[in-house]
Amino acid sequence: MGLRRVTGLVKWFDPAKGYGFIRDDAGGTDILLHANVLRNFGRSSVADQSRVSALVQETARGLQAAEVLSIDPPVTDGQPPIADIDIEVIEHLDALPLRPARVKWFDKSKGFGFANIFGHPEDVFVHIEVIRHSGFADLSIGEAISVRIVEGPRGLMAAQIAPWDAALREAGKDECVEDAGEPKSEMTGLAQSFLVHVAE
Repeated sequence: MGLRRVTGLVKWFDPAKGYGFIRDDAGGTDILLHANVLRNFGRSSVADQSRVSALVQETARGLQAAEVLSIDPPVTDGQPPIADIDIEVIEHLDALPLRPARVKWFDKSKGFGFANIFGHPEDVFVHIEVIRHSGFADLSIGEAISVRIVEGPRGLMAAQIAPWDAALREAGKDECVEDAGEPKSEMTGLAQSFLVHVAE
C-alpha cells in the first residue's frame, strides 16, 4: 500500500505503553502512532493535542503512522508555562540558543527532573509544564534533547525543550552563514548570553 500524508492532533500518547493515536484533521479513523516511529523522528514522547504531520499506511490492523514529518506543540494562550519564566523570555524564546543536553533524571509523577548541558557543570531544572508546552509528554533518563535555558530564582532552568538534533541543525545554520561570508545580524540581549536572568 502507498503512503499518504496526513495532519492531525495527538488524541493521546502513552510512553509506557509505547503508542498512541492521531486524530486526522480530514476525519476518518484514528491513526496509530507507535513509539518506534516517534523515536525515528528523534523523540521519545509527544504531548496530547500536539499537531503532527505524518506519512501513514493502511495495515491489517488499520491506519498506522509510518514516518513523522513534523510536530508542533499544543496551542497555548501565550503565557509562560510556569511563573518562574518571565513573559518577556517567552516572547523572545527563539533568540535563546539551543543547547545539546542529556536527561539526568525525570519523574513525571513529581512533575520535574534535571538535565545536563554538554560542557556545562550545573544541572538544569526541567518542569513538566515546560515539557508539555514544548510538545513532549515525558522524558527518559539518558535521553538526548536540546534546551533553551534561563536563570531563575533557584538556578538554571529549561524554558523550552526540543529534539536532540535541533541544536545541531541550528548550529549548522550559523556555520553556513559564517561560511558564506555574510555578516551576522546584531543579536538581541537575550541571544548574546547562554543564560537570561528572569528573577533575582
